[in-house]
Amino acid sequence: MEYKILGDYINLVDLRNRELGITNLLGVSIEKRFIPSIANIVGTDLSRYKVVKNGQFAYGPVTSRNGEKISIALLNGEDCIISSSYTVFEVTRKDELDPEYLMLWFSRPEFDRYARYRSHGSVREIFDWEELCNVKLPIPPIEKQKKIVKAYKTITDRIALKQRINDNLEATIQTIFKKYFIDYDNVSYTDFIDFEFGKYPSNWKLVDLDTVVDVRDGTHDSPIPTESGKYLITSRHLLPYAIDRSDAYYISENDYNKANERSRVEYGDILFSMIGTIGIISFITDKEIDFAIKNVGLFRTSQTPTIRRYIHSYLKSKIVEKYISSYMAGSTQSYVSLNVLRKIPLILPTESVLQLYEKLVAPLYEKMIANTKEMMKLNELKGIINSFMSSD
Repeated sequence: MEYKILGDYINLVDLRNRELGITNLLGVSIEKRFIPSIANIVGTDLSRYKVVKNGQFAYGPVTSRNGEKISIALLNGEDCIISSSYTVFEVTRKDELDPEYLMLWFSRPEFDRYARYRSHGSVREIFDWEELCNVKLPIPPIEKQKKIVKAYKTITDRIALKQRINDNLEATIQTIFKKYFIDYDNVSYTDFIDFEFGKYPSNWKLVDLDTVVDVRDGTHDSPIPTESGKYLITSRHLLPYAIDRSDAYYISENDYNKANERSRVEYGDILFSMIGTIGIISFITDKEIDFAIKNVGLFRTSQTPTIRRYIHSYLKSKIVEKYISSYMAGSTQSYVSLNVLRKIPLILPTESVLQLYEKLVAPLYEKMIANTKEMMKLNELKGIINSFMSSD
């Protein structure tokens, strides 16, 4: 398929909010969506802000502070205003280039890599308008573009549905957990023992987590990336009930085995992010493990199957959130130590209460796991559609 120059299909737009007729102030995220702006606009002259109309694009030319992704999005909805630092543009030849097809192209990791490579500047790297216009992309017949967009939307709508179901299931689990282990409104306990982060019935126990579950962390080494092998997983690859391998790199079999001498992950374990965004939790549902971990806490609940769902729910509780917050360290990047994870104060209920909780939540967990596996397969299909966009 012949590649075309994008600049032949788009025009720069610079409409200002002169009449102050638009108050819907948005920004653009690296997830390539318009989002509510968090800027403090007290005393700001909003007449200088740019107007973005439905069907137009906006992007942030400064790329050096966005990591590996470019902030660019197509507005599908109410007209908005954005900071004048953004560049606004529109497709002019819509009978030849579908704006939503173009947005799919911008969503590809290959575009992000290209834009970062073509960015320039000594203090701030910028992907300017001229560079954007020089982008080359395949532009098939408009009918094919619309078919690609329709297939992609069908998949994303299905993923969104499954995610909403999982969100509701998760909320139900947390409600059950709160009822039994925070509010205690399901039983007639009268004697409680207070501790720094909560309370528990006097006939239950308060123990360090590592007395019940083996707690470890991932490799402290920095294995060299390889072209094939096993994956190295860090905090950014953790999903609630899955591992996102899409941008994880391979390491050698030797480095994989060495890392696993310290922290081999198994089905039913729980992973916990220790650096950066603290407390991202992933319940391992893979039967075959093809990765090692780095900068990630490992709770080996695979060895304690009768309480692993309780431990998983407990790690997401306000009790653990307060505890972790009180022990976080790091001035530029937050982190928690392995010892802090090992000494998480764990409320240990009686065996009968634990069994009841497991019985109540086990079916909900199974539904969430099944939905997550379907979403992962659907995301693979999204990747296949993206690959079609650059094939003949």
